[in-house]
Amino acid sequence: MSTQQPAPTRRKRPAKPQFTQMTLLLEAFLVGFATLVAYGLRVAPPATVWTLGGVTFAILLLLSGYVGRPGGYVAGSLAQLAVLGFGVLVPMMYGVGAVFVVLWVVSLRLGARIDRERAEWDAAHPEGAPPV
Repeated sequence: MSTQQPAPTRRKRPAKPQFTQMTLLLEAFLVGFATLVAYGLRVAPPATVWTLGGVTFAILLLLSGYVGRPGGYVAGSLAQLAVLGFGVLVPMMYGVGAVFVVLWVVSLRLGARIDRERAEWDAAHPEGAPPV
């Protein structure tokens, strides 16, 4: 009879970057759809709508990859202003953008709390902690 070794546990990805990354990705798609709405409503010249929407979309996609790096969370916070500013073209974006600002703050705070609690648990239970 052989004794099997338990499978080594993998180190978990930190929660804060996961939450904030997902928020920025969802926001990017929101801006993409808001761009379509602004184009359909003809609130500005098409070139202006597509430029503003496309640049904001691209910035949000790029920033989602940079969260967790130095300055990534600050840049993500500044991007929230750009999403709120999209309300100039589509007024409903003020409300929807405000919801995403709340999601961004919750992602930052809750993600940090989960990471802190995981670290405390790993420190209290070194035998069950994943390898570094």
